[in-house]
Amino acid sequence: MTDETQSSVANPLDPIQALKSPPNVPDIERAAHPQNTVLDEDSAVTKAEKLERHSDQHDFPEPEAKRIKVEHSIDEKANADSATRSERRKGVAPIKQEYLVYPAGSERARGGAPQDDDAAKGAAHEPSGKGSDNRGKRKEKSRGQNTSRSFGSSKDEVGLCSSRMMRPEFSPDECQYGEQCRYEHDLRKYLKDWKREDLTTFGGICPIWKTNGRCNVGWKCRFVGSHMVEREAEGGRKELILSDNPDSTDSPKPEVKSTSSGTVNDVSVQTRNDLTKRKFKTPRSDAYNQWLNIQSQTPEGQKDYQASKGDPNLEDDVDVQKQDKEDNRARYISPPMLPSEKRSIYFGPETPVLAPLTTQGNLPFRRLCVNLGAQLTYSEMAMSLPLIQGQKSEWALMRAHEIEATPPSSSPSPVVQSYDKARDLKFGAQIAANKPWQAVKTAEILTTLCPHLRLIDLNCGCPIDLVYRTGAGSALLDSQAKLEKIVRGMNTVSNDVPVTVKIRMGTKDNRPTALKLVERLVYGGEEAQVDGRGGSGVAAITLHGRSRQQRYTKSADWEYIADCAALIKRFNEKGDELADTVREADPRTQPAGGKVYFIGNGDCYSHVDYQGHLLEARVDSVMVARGALIKPWVFEEIEKGQYLDKSATERLALVEQFVRYGLETWGSDEMGVGTTRRFLLEWLSFAYRYVPVGIMEHLPPKLQDRPPAWRGRNDLETLLGSDNYKDWIKISEMFLGPAHNKFRFEPKHKSNSYEIEAEG
Repeated sequence: MTDETQSSVANPLDPIQALKSPPNVPDIERAAHPQNTVLDEDSAVTKAEKLERHSDQHDFPEPEAKRIKVEHSIDEKANADSATRSERRKGVAPIKQEYLVYPAGSERARGGAPQDDDAAKGAAHEPSGKGSDNRGKRKEKSRGQNTSRSFGSSKDEVGLCSSRMMRPEFSPDECQYGEQCRYEHDLRKYLKDWKREDLTTFGGICPIWKTNGRCNVGWKCRFVGSHMVEREAEGGRKELILSDNPDSTDSPKPEVKSTSSGTVNDVSVQTRNDLTKRKFKTPRSDAYNQWLNIQSQTPEGQKDYQASKGDPNLEDDVDVQKQDKEDNRARYISPPMLPSEKRSIYFGPETPVLAPLTTQGNLPFRRLCVNLGAQLTYSEMAMSLPLIQGQKSEWALMRAHEIEATPPSSSPSPVVQSYDKARDLKFGAQIAANKPWQAVKTAEILTTLCPHLRLIDLNCGCPIDLVYRTGAGSALLDSQAKLEKIVRGMNTVSNDVPVTVKIRMGTKDNRPTALKLVERLVYGGEEAQVDGRGGSGVAAITLHGRSRQQRYTKSADWEYIADCAALIKRFNEKGDELADTVREADPRTQPAGGKVYFIGNGDCYSHVDYQGHLLEARVDSVMVARGALIKPWVFEEIEKGQYLDKSATERLALVEQFVRYGLETWGSDEMGVGTTRRFLLEWLSFAYRYVPVGIMEHLPPKLQDRPPAWRGRNDLETLLGSDNYKDWIKISEMFLGPAHNKFRFEPKHKSNSYEIEAEG
């Protein structure tokens, strides 16, 4: 397809930029690989991932996938005999001989280790070879089955009109569309002809009705037979009605104002419409952004802008900058307001953190992790512009369960001064922005509409190409002046909600910039120090010990994380020395208590990893990402300080719990069941990689290790460890019944983009 015949689509992350639409796919190809549709309900980041995988606009060519290399032994028999108690081989999970499908040391065992699931992710940022000249040449399309992912559809052949959904058969609400309505009005016809048969799982009883006493999808529920009765109405007619459950097992709820579904931070349709029509008032951010525009016109503001763009001429202009420094100070105009004093937060050894995870970091999974011991959670990364525009898919990411709106269950020991646990929460929101005005406005909107936020975290580490190209995510690592400006602005308008950032080591391998960035955020840039403004006011910094180019390849660099932690420690000690002196900074411009917390992130897969990072890197806490996806009970291990050899039955019970939470979140109708199945399969695409500690030859397990083919201690354990996505669908059918005939699932590991962007 030529460029002239290829249409353009709007960039979901920046509508001003146009992108080439995915090429037309023949109908037969669509039927074979239906992974080519961008869904309306997808968040902006998910849409960006789909466009990135399906387009031919990648910066760098795709190299061959890296494979784990195992040295060949001269004597194969001797190698096999010694495999039972062999030394641990790098990159290969050490499984006991009796659980291997193929004998240790055999050729099939060597080739059995799965492909490095992040090779393609890292490859997307590999520069082309030296001397190559691609000018005037069209970039080769990135290949792979996962060019774009959709999941078909899960809905009734003909839907039931909403005016009938919750009403008795003979007394429906009036339909505003009347005879023009395209949905079914005859309840019995809908139940007989259009609705799929009831599910028999969970004993045929609706789990929502059983727990809450009422099902919120009414007649559309796939378990409707458990909460419908036929009664005799006037005239002897039989009428179908919905029944409540007087024996519901609804447990005492926390003292949090939530919706009937147990969620908080729900934003009404009317409010989102006001955002879309620009009727929602944001006086603080409007005033601050106006001040930013004035500041950008000053000579120093122009230099900050050039510095954010990486202007090399500024490096030769040091003398001029020194001469103009006093003049620029005189021109400086104070912002229209000062930040409010922030609510105190706490990160410590007692508070393991669940990372923001794109797609997998959904509400049911976070709820599951909280039940297993996660003390702090984050939303999936949301883009600031769609939030400002009131997009439903983006605001759905801000919803949290009421259990996340309660204080962490653990208390700091010893007691931390100024920290009030009763005012703390578990749930924080993470956003991405490429312009200061967007981040500032989003911060005010979030703190106004979402009363249950622990903090607002700015993502400065997302490696997705479409995010990076707009100047958001990890692109901010190379625009440190702009990043500092964004954090100061967010801190100014966020009321009492603290602002934090999540960063990577840098954008390129072997060129880390995080240490310099951390110093700038906690101490402030040169001009801020001269003006007496001090640091940016950031309350906490999370560092992922990899670069953008590295993605998830190789191991996280915890030595570098330790260097940054030492800098933060010196800052906090210096703040203690200045306390109660005339040199102490205005507390409104500083994090609560004058302390900046520092959290490390990367390759935490067990309580051994967690405690080791706390002791060796001296971080305040550790954020867990992929390790939680593979075994969510890692938080339970951290709490108990020991390995937990979960049986296959116990692991299946966690799957059942996730399904229950999913149905409560997305509904028990056909669409809700399909959505729950989709996200369950996404989670199982990671959970299958868990190797039970009881069959491992060496501990601790390592996140980057890939196992050779193995069999479990029973058939269920073998099924849960299968890398065949058809087995994952089989597991989902244990709780959700047969999939809809139009439902599709293409696992990410079937493409060159297997790993999620667990970077939020």
